[in-house]
Amino acid sequence: MTSAHQSALGKATTYVDQYDASLLFPLARAEQRQELGVATKLPFFGADMWTAFELSWLNPRGKPQLALAHVTVPCESTHLVESKSFKLYLNSFNNTVFADAAAVQQRIRSDISAAVWSGGPVQSSVGVKLVLPELFDREPIYELDGLSLDRLDIECTHYSPAPELLRTEPEDTPVSEVLVSNLLRSNCPVTGQPDWGSVQISYSGVPINQEGLLQYLVSFRNHDGFHEHCVERIFMDIWTRCKPIKLSVYARYTRRGGLDINPFRTSYPQALPANTRTARQ
Repeated sequence: MTSAHQSALGKATTYVDQYDASLLFPLARAEQRQELGVATKLPFFGADMWTAFELSWLNPRGKPQLALAHVTVPCESTHLVESKSFKLYLNSFNNTVFADAAAVQQRIRSDISAAVWSGGPVQSSVGVKLVLPELFDREPIYELDGLSLDRLDIECTHYSPAPELLRTEPEDTPVSEVLVSNLLRSNCPVTGQPDWGSVQISYSGVPINQEGLLQYLVSFRNHDGFHEHCVERIFMDIWTRCKPIKLSVYARYTRRGGLDINPFRTSYPQALPANTRTARQ
């Protein structure tokens, strides 16, 4: 089984500027999901939504072209892609000639789809959308909607995931509410570098105690885990301990190396959120 420690993450790297799909480093999702008690049949739907801010290639006349790329990886894929390898892969386009943006889009879709299914049949393709410079001003900035948990004046003493902090208010009438926090922080499990994020929790069911929920989110502060794993842990802890009727967890992490990663997990089929960056991204 491949490990993140075998990837280029945290190591001196020679940057390749000619197209090379072999730079992509897939990581199996199964091991982390087993730790959460997630079996083969997933208890959630969703996707990992990436934004690439540093994508460039050459047109047939050798003139540099550039675009933003929105990449959507289905959560049912067997693998995720380690983020530094994704950056190195995109950098390999820099001095490579492509006929047009559509050719770049199709190349990325094909390569990432193959990587996240890692040698197995591609059961669902990765989504890729390129935004060309003339449309950059249509890329808005929005904060996550919802009632801010950060307004609460709480005491925080846990800085490793503490699901025991999650509790409900069993005497209250069931509610549907959306809660947000900008205080999510975790660490890269290989380099130890901090990952900063905002999280939105939407649920229906017995009210979740908001103070405990915020303390729980803060408890990720010293946790080592990839973005996708952290969101799935948050989803599973709330799902198993608070037992909502419906639940969605959506996090938007600040970019690193020209990439941001925004995982979304939901207990029921629904449209993905718009891949719209926040001010911190």
